[in-house]
Amino acid sequence: MTKSVVTRFAPSPTGFLHIGGARTALFNWLYARGRGGKMLLRIEDTDRERSTEEAIDAILDGLKWLELHWDGEVVHQYARAARHREAVEQLLAAGRAYRCYASPEELAEMREKARAEGKTRLYDGRWRDRDPSEARPNVKPVIRLKAPLTGETVIEDQVQGRVVWQNENLDDFVLLRSDGNPTYMLSVVVDDHDMGVTHIIRGDDHLTNGARQKQIYDALGWEVPIMAHIPLIHGPDGSKLSKRHGALGVDAYRAMGYLPVALRNYLSRLGWSHGDQEIFSTQELIDAFDLPAVGRSAARFDFAKLESLNGHYIRNSDDRALVAAFEDVLKFVPNGSDIQNRLNDHSRAQLLQAMPGLKERAKTLLDLVDSSAFIFAPRPLTMDAKASALLNDDTHKLIGDLKNILSQVSPWTAETTEAAIRTFAEQSSLKLGAIAQPLRIALTGRTTSPGIFDVLAVLGKDECLARLGDLSSG
Repeated sequence: MTKSVVTRFAPSPTGFLHIGGARTALFNWLYARGRGGKMLLRIEDTDRERSTEEAIDAILDGLKWLELHWDGEVVHQYARAARHREAVEQLLAAGRAYRCYASPEELAEMREKARAEGKTRLYDGRWRDRDPSEARPNVKPVIRLKAPLTGETVIEDQVQGRVVWQNENLDDFVLLRSDGNPTYMLSVVVDDHDMGVTHIIRGDDHLTNGARQKQIYDALGWEVPIMAHIPLIHGPDGSKLSKRHGALGVDAYRAMGYLPVALRNYLSRLGWSHGDQEIFSTQELIDAFDLPAVGRSAARFDFAKLESLNGHYIRNSDDRALVAAFEDVLKFVPNGSDIQNRLNDHSRAQLLQAMPGLKERAKTLLDLVDSSAFIFAPRPLTMDAKASALLNDDTHKLIGDLKNILSQVSPWTAETTEAAIRTFAEQSSLKLGAIAQPLRIALTGRTTSPGIFDVLAVLGKDECLARLGDLSSG
C-alpha cells in the first residue's frame, strides 16, 4: 500500500515569516494537498536565546493570512528534547555513536590543521575508539555520530537530482552537546521520523544538512524521507535577496496591500513553472504543482510582476470581498483608524457602490484606500496643494453655478448628473474638462479621482450639494 504523503514546514521562530519561508510553506502545502496528504507544522525552537513567542505568533499569523492551513497540532521541537536524547542513547547502545572528550583547545587545533591541509573533515576522530577512562576528570563529553569513513552518502533529490558526498570528507558531527541538549541535526531527524514525514521540501541551503541527516537515519535504521531542496530566492539583480529587493516578512506584504491569493500565485511561480501559464486559481496550483518541475537555479523576485498580478486579482475580485480586504488593511494605514471610525452601514454601501470603478485602477489595497478617500473625507474638505492652486474667484463662481444646476437633478444617478453637466457645458460654451476639474476639487479635495460622475452618484445628492456649497460663491 502506498504511504500517504506527509510534508512539514519547520521554521525557526527567530523573526517574522520571511518571504522565502512562505514559499517553502506554500510548496509543502501544495504538494500535500495535491496528493490527499497532510502538511504538518513544527516550530524549531531549540535555540532558546533567539526563539521568541512574538516570532511564533508572527509565523502562525502569516500562515493563516496566506490561507496555508496546517494539519494537526503545532509541534514544538524543544518540548521533545527527552525523546531526542533517547535516540542518542539508542545510537550509543548500538555502537553508532560515541562520547568525545576533546577540549575546545584541541578542537581549535584540529580545525586549524585540517584547513591548513585543505581538508573539509575538521574533526580527526580521536575519541572514536578510545576508552572513556582515558578522559580527563570532570570533563563533560559531547556525543558524536560514528559516521562512515569510506564510501558515499547519496541523496536522490527531487529537485537537485542525484547528489553525492564522499564520506571521507564528512565529520563525526555532534548529536548531543556537553550540556545534554540535542543538536538541530539530530532533533530534525527524530522529529521527522516520529511525525511520519514522507517528503522533506526545504531550501537548498539545507542540502549539506541532508547528507548528515541521512547518515543519522541510516545509523538508526530508519527509512529516509524523499528530499527536495528548492533554490533560494534572489533579488532582480541576481544577488542574495535583501530588504531592498523584498526580503520582508509576510506581514509587510499584507501591510502593503497585497491579497493572499495574489501572493500565493506569485510565490508559486518563483522557481516552479507550468508551461507559459502565469495566473492560477488555488485549485489549479494544487492540481499542477510537482517537485521535478522546480528549477535548480535561484528564482528572482520581481516587485513589478507581483504588483501586476495583484492588480489582476483586485480587478477580478468580488466587490464585497474587496470591502472586507479594505477593512483588514486599514490597521496598517497611517490614517486607517480615522477611516475605520467613519465606516458604518452607509459608508460601506457607498464603498461597495464605488468599488467597480475603484478596482479598475488599483494595483494594491492601499490604492483602493487612497482613491476612496473622498467617501470618508469630513467636511469641509481639506484641499491638497494642487487643488488649492487651482481655486480662484472664477472657479468658486463656477462651483456655485454647478450647485444650482445639480440641485434640480432628479433622480440622482451618474447618468442624470452627467446629462445635466453636459447641457450646462454646452450652454456656457465650456469644455467638459473645464467643468469637471473644479467639480472634482469641490467634491474630493484633489485633482485626481475616480470618474467624476461615479463620484457624484456614490456621494449622493445631499452630500454633493453640501460640499459644493462649502466652496461656492455667487
